[in-house]
Amino acid sequence: MQKLVLRQPVGPVAAFTPWNVPLSSPSRKVSAALSAGCSIVLKAAEETPGAACALVRCFIDAGLPRGVLNLVFGDPDQISTTLIASPVIRMVTLTGSVQVGKRLTQLAAASMKPALMELGGHAPVLICDGVDAAELGRLAARGKMRVTGQICASPSRFIIHHRVYDEFVAAFASAARDLRVGDGLDPNAQMGPVANARRLAAMQALVEDAKGRGARVAAGGHRIGTRGYFFAPTVLAEVPLDADVMRHEPFGPLAACVSVHDLDEGLAMANSLSVGLAAYAFTNSLHESERIMRELECGVLSVNHFGAPGANAPFGGVKESGIGREGGASSLDAYTVTKTVLQRAACV
Repeated sequence: MQKLVLRQPVGPVAAFTPWNVPLSSPSRKVSAALSAGCSIVLKAAEETPGAACALVRCFIDAGLPRGVLNLVFGDPDQISTTLIASPVIRMVTLTGSVQVGKRLTQLAAASMKPALMELGGHAPVLICDGVDAAELGRLAARGKMRVTGQICASPSRFIIHHRVYDEFVAAFASAARDLRVGDGLDPNAQMGPVANARRLAAMQALVEDAKGRGARVAAGGHRIGTRGYFFAPTVLAEVPLDADVMRHEPFGPLAACVSVHDLDEGLAMANSLSVGLAAYAFTNSLHESERIMRELECGVLSVNHFGAPGANAPFGGVKESGIGREGGASSLDAYTVTKTVLQRAACV
């Protein structure tokens, strides 16, 4: 008897993508679906429609058959409810918030449709003893404020060994204050605005809550000017664990710094939340690095740098940060189903 294992397209896909990575996220989902042999309905973010429209236009110009790649805009709840309930759709994928991910997963589960979810995080950064704290502080300012901190993998909870805490925070805050904030089209600007007025209010609320609980504002902590949505690069020090910013992803240019006595305490604090997407660690100890790799609960870990895995490696989270992976060869896994075939050489 011959045994065959076939990987076949799962079928038409409903894909939902966010405003903050308006080309990267649609590209990953569209490329994986088409490569696996699936058609796709893409619901892109209304806040940033241009990138998705240009991407789809490229496929049309290249001669992709009509109906294989479809782009829709409109009321998010109505579209998601309609698409996921449709018997035509066989799989659901989202890059977005934990709250929306849970909602779409529930809709998909009602008809047992597989779901690929890349959801939010609250990335911890472990700063161990024995590192160059001043240099890492300056590096952290660039890493944290990239894309104004409005990406799901943005470092946000800085968990620092007490021996290097003061030096790290001082360098971090100084570098944050020196960043040039301005129009994204200005070549001299190093950080742009947050997305909208809601993000401004959210940043200010997190700062005020932390201050009210005893945190110190080491840098920023305020809106810049009265025009646009510019918020100063912000570093909070001595942040208590019950502060909102320690429990909720800031999704903006705000970093919370806390001191720990050892790696045991640091790992426990890093793993204390229900999310686990990206994480970062800085150490000169191979033993510490290997332990962090094993014990830190996350989908992507960057050791001694603030880099991302890129398109050729898997990206995704654990716990409430998602289901499945995008990137690399594993991108195709969610878009295919496994069929086992048992075949005899001849009919009896």
